[in-house]
Amino acid sequence: MLKAICSSKELTNNSYYACICDIIDSRQVQQLKNITHHISTTRFQHCVNVSYYSYLVCRAFRLNARSAARAGLLHDLFYYDRKVYNAGKQKGQASHSSNHSMLACANACEVTDITNLERDMIEKHMWPVTRPMPRYKETYIITVIDKYCAVLEFCVPKVQRIVRRKRGNIYSGGIPQ
Repeated sequence: MLKAICSSKELTNNSYYACICDIIDSRQVQQLKNITHHISTTRFQHCVNVSYYSYLVCRAFRLNARSAARAGLLHDLFYYDRKVYNAGKQKGQASHSSNHSMLACANACEVTDITNLERDMIEKHMWPVTRPMPRYKETYIITVIDKYCAVLEFCVPKVQRIVRRKRGNIYSGGIPQ
């Protein structure tokens, strides 16, 4: 079952999936399932989250939702641990923020042909931390959605644990705190 965070929709049964069905099962994208990302999720799930919500927003604004879905799925297509990278970073070496987006773009090109729009979205999704500015409206959207999803991925599991704990106290006769 493929779902995005805070969504109950099965993503394989709608128009979104048609945009990414040729790349989501690639070995490179599937490899992201083995990498922790934003503490409580996998890099694969993060990419699905960004992909799906970017698709929805771009579709609502009548922008290129297909490219948003594809770039969202590929925007963090890198395999190193950012903490290890940052710990070993040498003077003059590119920051993780700029390095991973360029590496993700190169890796995306190995998975599929990408358009100029998709390239801009992948390479510049860390703006304004990185330069230059995005060229397309879709790039601004994926940039915002990436941050939005990171916040959800960090906060939602904590909120769910609190809710489960409180429900457990209620059902077991305990007093919620």
